[in-house]
Amino acid sequence: MADNYDVIIIGSGPGGYVTAVRAAQLGFKTAIVEREHLGGICLNWGCIPTKALLRSAEIMHYSDHLKDYGLKLEGKVVPDTVAVVDRSRKVSARLNGGVGFLMKKNKVDVIWGEAKLTKAPLEGKSGEIVVSKTAKKPMEPQHPAPKGTKGEGTYTATHIIIATGARPRVLPGIEPDGKLIWTYFEAMVPKELPKSLLVMGSGAIGIEFAYFYRTMGVDVTVVEVMPQVMPVEDVEVSKFAQKQFEKQGMKILLEAKVTKVEKGANSVTAHIEKKDGTLEKITADRMISAVGVQGNIENLGLEALGVKTDRGCIAVDGYGRTNITGLYAIGDVAGPPMLAHKAEHEGVICVEKIANLPGVHALDKSLIPGCTYCSPQVASVGLTEAKAKEAGYDIRVGRFQFGANGKAIALGEDQGFIKTVFDKKTGQLLGAHMIGAEVTELIQGFVVAMNLETTEEELMHTVFPHPTLSEMMKESVLDAYGRALNA
Repeated sequence: MADNYDVIIIGSGPGGYVTAVRAAQLGFKTAIVEREHLGGICLNWGCIPTKALLRSAEIMHYSDHLKDYGLKLEGKVVPDTVAVVDRSRKVSARLNGGVGFLMKKNKVDVIWGEAKLTKAPLEGKSGEIVVSKTAKKPMEPQHPAPKGTKGEGTYTATHIIIATGARPRVLPGIEPDGKLIWTYFEAMVPKELPKSLLVMGSGAIGIEFAYFYRTMGVDVTVVEVMPQVMPVEDVEVSKFAQKQFEKQGMKILLEAKVTKVEKGANSVTAHIEKKDGTLEKITADRMISAVGVQGNIENLGLEALGVKTDRGCIAVDGYGRTNITGLYAIGDVAGPPMLAHKAEHEGVICVEKIANLPGVHALDKSLIPGCTYCSPQVASVGLTEAKAKEAGYDIRVGRFQFGANGKAIALGEDQGFIKTVFDKKTGQLLGAHMIGAEVTELIQGFVVAMNLETTEEELMHTVFPHPTLSEMMKESVLDAYGRALNA
């Protein structure tokens, strides 16, 4: 007889394991299926280990600028690639164990293996999944399965939530081979630093790796098909970021496309077509393909059950519901924005809606912040200036420079700015865009304000502590209304 649950979640990434915890809190008998690593890509191969690598790069950057802080160092700091990577993997392992603890604490059963849907949970009847031994070869030895986990077999549940995440998108003819052409997997664990690197794509993943390798002394070229780096960001932010990256020594080619890659014994030569039709060849030791990700929708049995998909992802409503009653999808596999924090919140909304809790609201994707952890950091939420105008808003725009903030100057981080976009008619904050030190920590202040439908007047009457970087947030609001006090 199959083990029966109220809720089964397929995938234990940030969306999956958080959803499992919330389901258990709500009294559901819950299980989670994982084929490789508790914590999924984000914890093991994405958000967390990359931030560990970037922290090493940040320390390296400061060591190169000690004289700016009145300090001296006899000799030169050099990166120990093996040690840097080892630290990153240890950080992931520690958090991986933490997810296992949370499953045990909340009495969530962990089912180890690869799941396939065989029956949909229709008309109040339980859906069915079959779990088999995973066919995926892990990038590194798997962490031991937590004690008490289950394995291969048939399991049923009234509600099944798919949280299988995403994987790097592959362009035909430029397929990563793990040696010369990397995805973020290989870029995260180099045995040694290449002397030169070509990064294809300037989204968050591409730019973070470009910054990491450049700071470590690698000659880096970034190729982007769009007219600006970090294409989803406000144009002003993008232009400022490009100037900073170029000052750091990056070469950036915009409106350029890699059309062909020739592999040598220990290098790659990329054929790059520019906007004007001219061609350029660039040879580098290694190449990173960072042209986005695609949902993991294959081999789940979706086609047989008639589950609707959209552009490689599972189609859902604002509560994670698919077109099949009792079947849900959250996180990257449910479409953009493909961000861990979106997955977590989406999962909580999904399971709270299943529980019929009062006051559950559909996910508002316009209030999801985006962060890029390069230097300078980039963070944003809501509409860019251009998008606000396209939407028909009559707007007010405020800006405040890091160079006019006492805390930023004291930190030696005076490069950057904060930009706010308001609806002139109502005072509604439509968007906020930041570039500079620690803006990934500051952006949430504007996210809260937008979620509470705060107006410019309320922001102006909010007292910000001094001296802090956060004071620039208020000054940007004041500037939008011609009332800036320190500029």
